[in-house]
Amino acid sequence: MKEAKIWDPVEYLLTEEDMDAYLEAALEDGDPAIIASALGDIARARGIADLAAESGMSR
Repeated sequence: MKEAKIWDPVEYLLTEEDMDAYLEAALEDGDPAIIASALGDIARARGIADLAAESGMSR
């Protein structure tokens, strides 16, 4: 039996446009918990992207 992989939205936030659309969707929902979660995801995605750029590796 296959194990389910935990879905991490950060894996899909590859560009600024992706992050903008993700945050816009969270803001449209209006739930403060969803907005906070989206901001955290975007912060993690930017941190991963910055680290990859600094090291010369792709994410």
